[in-house]
Amino acid sequence: MANLSITPLADRVVVEPATAEETTAGGIIIPDTAKEKPQRGTVVAVGSGKKDEPMTVKVGDTVLYGKYAGTEVQLEGKDYLIMRESDIFAVI
Repeated sequence: MANLSITPLADRVVVEPATAEETTAGGIIIPDTAKEKPQRGTVVAVGSGKKDEPMTVKVGDTVLYGKYAGTEVQLEGKDYLIMRESDIFAVI
């Protein structure tokens, strides 16, 4: 898990997406152009929440989120997503 020098504001979280599948169940290698965007990742930073709405996810949680959720950013050489907590569907 990363120790980032970023603190998201309000109800936003920073998620490190899981890596995309490299092969199918049958062993076929998937080219980069055909890989599905991952829809799960690990929370690496959490904002302080909104007034009267505390945050329910915490750093280290593995979460499921929407296919097009969040904004892609690159921090310290790695790719991350910054999204609102409401874009997260579940903690697994």
